Amino acid sequence: MGAAGIIFSEGKFGQIDELVRKRTEASIPFGGRYRLIDFALSNMVNAGVVQVAVVTKRNYQSLMDHIGSGKDWDLSRKNGGVSIFPPFGNYKNGTVYANQIEALQGIIGFISKCQEENLIITECSSVNVVDYSEALALHEKNSADITIIGKKQKNEFVNPHLVATLDKNGQVKSASMAYKTDGFTGIDAFIIKRQLLENLLGEASIHGYTSIEQEIIINNVASLRIFGYEYQGTLLPIDSMQHYYEYNMALLDEAVRRSVLEVLPIYTKTRDSAPTRFGLEAHVENSLIADGCMIEGTVINSIIFRGVKIAKGTVVENCILMQDTVVMNNVKLKAVITDKNVTIRDRQELVGCAQLPYFVGKGMMI
Repeated sequence: MGAAGIIFSEGKFGQIDELVRKRTEASIPFGGRYRLIDFALSNMVNAGVVQVAVVTKRNYQSLMDHIGSGKDWDLSRKNGGVSIFPPFGNYKNGTVYANQIEALQGIIGFISKCQEENLIITECSSVNVVDYSEALALHEKNSADITIIGKKQKNEFVNPHLVATLDKNGQVKSASMAYKTDGFTGIDAFIIKRQLLENLLGEASIHGYTSIEQEIIINNVASLRIFGYEYQGTLLPIDSMQHYYEYNMALLDEAVRRSVLEVLPIYTKTRDSAPTRFGLEAHVENSLIADGCMIEGTVINSIIFRGVKIAKGTVVENCILMQDTVVMNNVKLKAVITDKNVTIRDRQELVGCAQLPYFVGKGMMI
């Protein structure tokens, strides 16, 4: 039993506007050296999935640069590998696809040519480390048509999520879209039989369906064998700037860091950088610092991406500084997020808080 993968580079709800103005959601940097798509791709590769389609919509140039040929995930292959699909427009009005069903209809050629029996379909809206080999084994054992990847949790969401009730055998007995949950909740990933998906997409085209969750899963609970696979690992949903800040900072806790980065390998694009250099007056406490940096000031409880430069007399506390940020002399930063290629000049002081971190956009100079 094999599986191919489909990854949506954008979720259903255009979240974290500040971080996706110049990139797609899948390209959002995370954890000092990763992008959100690294987790989705790595989960598939770790399960032996070697044919993956990445469906884009807008601002996907940085995603193409990041994935490249796919060699960093061992997906640079003559047969299979990773394919990046540009957005397919509606030929009737020339607009880009409006929903994920239209996006799947746009890559129906990829779906129909797959030799694998099943498809794993996921978004990049959260950081998780799902063992898809285990989920696929359960999918086969249950002779399931669809297996929802979910987690038992009590939560209240900004946007509606798929919430399901399972019987003692793990089969879905009822499902709905809800803003609050106290049970099995989908994490925007599921396994489906490939031929079944082709048939359902044909029906969707006839009836004008728009929602995968509502019209492909929920409306078919009574007629299809739909099961749930409970993901018991760490789940970090990136659905707001506050959560983006909170979950990056959570990696400073060793237990959280191990549960995200060491349960299964997480692959990313390699960058041949020199080791990070620390000046004689540098002081670093409880921080995650990538390679290629130059640290001459003070860094406390912060996430520092590749190529960041922090000059003498500067104090960086509770911050996230993305790739190639330059912080000059005698600067004070607290609860600040800088996007890539930001420059902060001498003697500036920027202060935010955990609930509303101070954000500096890509390429800006302050």
